[in-house]
Amino acid sequence: MSAPFLAKVTLTAIAAGQGLAPLFIDLNRTHATHPQWTGHARFHVVWQTFAATLSAAVTLALIWWSGHAENQRFYLAAVLTAIPLAGFLIALWSRPLYGGTLHDPHGIPPLRIRTRAGVVELDLNAAIVTLAAILLTGAVILF
Repeated sequence: MSAPFLAKVTLTAIAAGQGLAPLFIDLNRTHATHPQWTGHARFHVVWQTFAATLSAAVTLALIWWSGHAENQRFYLAAVLTAIPLAGFLIALWSRPLYGGTLHDPHGIPPLRIRTRAGVVELDLNAAIVTLAAILLTGAVILF
């Protein structure tokens, strides 16, 4: 398997995950139909979910469409994939500015890992986005 092909497969997995995961994670009672969310907040999460899915579809087409400008299309797809990751990380780091939290009592709880020092809470979104950013960087280097 060539390095460019592995890079394309890696980019495909990340982009597809960005497009499919929100359909399952956000379009349910923990988000879009959360009984305590306002209608406007629900509207925004549904909008964001379908924007992510459509963007992922375009990204996948850029990666696998045969023809002219394959290298440029790969790098454009990588940028399109990086934008939501960067947006998540900005929202993560700026939580103190707007009072944001990574989860709520009615949502998906953090993973609790027991260590010798005690219990560490790990937010799965933060872990997955961080891993995706690392893998995306590796894919761009490989390509």
